[in-house]
Amino acid sequence: MKFGRDTTHGRPVDERLKDYKEVYQPLPIAEVQVQGARCMDCGVPTCHFGCPLGNLIPDWNDLVYRGQWEKAIEQLHRTNNFPEFTGHVCPAPCEPACVESINRDPVSIKTIEIHIVEHAWQNGWIKPQPPAIRTGKKVAVVGSGPAGLAAAQQLNRAGHSVTVFEKDDRIGGLLNYGIPDFKLEKHLVDRRVQQMKDEGVFFKTKVHVGVDITGEELRQNFDAVLLAGGAQQPRNLPLEGREHTGIHFAMEFLPQQNRRGRGETIDPAIALTAKDKNVVVIGGGDTGSDCIGTSLRQGARFVTSLELLPKPPDMRAPNNPWPQWPQIFRTSSSHAEGETAGRLTRMYSVNTKKLVGKDGHVKELHGVTIEWIKGPDGRMQMVDVPGSEFIIPCDLVLLAMGFLGPIKTGLVEQLGVKLDPRGNVAADKNKMTNVEGVFTAGDMTRGQSLVVWAISEGRKAAQCIDKHLMGSSLLASVL
Repeated sequence: MKFGRDTTHGRPVDERLKDYKEVYQPLPIAEVQVQGARCMDCGVPTCHFGCPLGNLIPDWNDLVYRGQWEKAIEQLHRTNNFPEFTGHVCPAPCEPACVESINRDPVSIKTIEIHIVEHAWQNGWIKPQPPAIRTGKKVAVVGSGPAGLAAAQQLNRAGHSVTVFEKDDRIGGLLNYGIPDFKLEKHLVDRRVQQMKDEGVFFKTKVHVGVDITGEELRQNFDAVLLAGGAQQPRNLPLEGREHTGIHFAMEFLPQQNRRGRGETIDPAIALTAKDKNVVVIGGGDTGSDCIGTSLRQGARFVTSLELLPKPPDMRAPNNPWPQWPQIFRTSSSHAEGETAGRLTRMYSVNTKKLVGKDGHVKELHGVTIEWIKGPDGRMQMVDVPGSEFIIPCDLVLLAMGFLGPIKTGLVEQLGVKLDPRGNVAADKNKMTNVEGVFTAGDMTRGQSLVVWAISEGRKAAQCIDKHLMGSSLLASVL
């Protein structure tokens, strides 16, 4: 009641658009402690309701307020293997679930979290934790994104011998090749990978399971297999003009810039850049936002963001009460950069009709404004608004419309695992597929989601695998 909310502050737009470094600057330690003091330590802490990991938020808020930083990182690590990942990229569903957010600004939970873990790294409190005893059991983890990494660390600490397989040349999955550097600098991923190596986790890169190694070979060589390969099948836009060059999936565009940031050279034959181009990003979610921020930094002339759904309201709707995640209008750091620089337009309730090219390269997007009305079956349907057709000049079109589950060919087919109605790998309550000893976690079974959900999924899968191998488990998943 005495102090107002404060969070990390963004660097000036004109400065940060010149590089790919972290957008936000940390608060002074004393101010972070003040923010910790805002937590009321509620009798029923609804921030737990919002957090997929069940983070012990009031506990470490109070420890920060009291200056007990080493105890704070212990509490944070009890439920979250990688709080610097969530601290940088999680949308913080815990904050709108905070009791203070009923009629005031919520506690700056995400800001406090990132300061705890960075303070711990700076003081040398985060060290390798190899197991004292090995069980003799071997586990293969396919995919090194946040779900696979969380599961691997937990299983290794339980004493199992864990090997993580990654088809790319670096560990991290979308942490490395999907999320831009200005949201998550890659040295943060590297230091966690090094910690896991020092704990005894084995990593095999450039190994495409299902191609270089078959699923059956994994089953023969390991006591359990965890599928954590993510939801990598992008949603396409099959319409007139899709065959033109200059139209690409977001995950063709974003990884290239991350590779450049790593000092890698991109083959000129496939290199993509937004420099001096009019860019259209189709899809208004996080991936679309990442495409906007990356395009602006590459020197795009102008960026237009298209969203099929209506613009969300500024305030919660009556059917979206606290402490649910508020379905409201948001402006990301990338949106703010584009609007501040006068190089971004965001359009809602629009449908793309066709793409027109010249000499085989895309030059125009033809669209129309739509209305959403309730159909005879009660479902919402989109209807074109007469006379609302428009044309947008474009040299690069980025498709960021989400994902349709895991790649079905290769490993999934080889193992014979069943899929759910949405096309994701199906699992029972113990995270096991229909194939004995084969488990799944993260976006591969949940569908595209948040890093915080991936870590939660990985921890749960590790607990289930440990119990499957040993009969019981002392591993924690979600408290």
